[in-house]
Amino acid sequence: MKKFFGEFKEFIMRGNVMDLAVGVIIGSAFGAIVTSLTEDLITPLLGIFGGMDFSDLSFEINGSHFMYGKFITAVINFLIMAFIIFLLVKGINKLMSLGKKKEEEEEPTTKVCPFCCSEIDINATKCPHCTSDQPELEEK
Repeated sequence: MKKFFGEFKEFIMRGNVMDLAVGVIIGSAFGAIVTSLTEDLITPLLGIFGGMDFSDLSFEINGSHFMYGKFITAVINFLIMAFIIFLLVKGINKLMSLGKKKEEEEEPTTKVCPFCCSEIDINATKCPHCTSDQPELEEK
């Protein structure tokens, strides 16, 4: 039983699990902020132009009450959250690319034979295809 709990503790203490837990907690808090933004600011603004608040939209069939206005609000919440996350990821990727050094161009390993236009090794002195002597490479 000790071995089981030891393995479980090792699993929980890995960086991936802790990062995931932090991400879920921050994500739920961020979701609450976006929900508040949508319900408290955006939906009333849209209601000004449409003359109504989405959260009040509903209909009833055979005693069942369908709150489709709340669904519209949830869709708006999702779209706003997806857009904000897209902007965050795009910004983070931009910051990460600024810190990286540009990769140096690799030296070419092949050249083209000027006689038969075949691709050959850069150090070749004769073309294996047409057997012509290759001109010397210019040193940079």
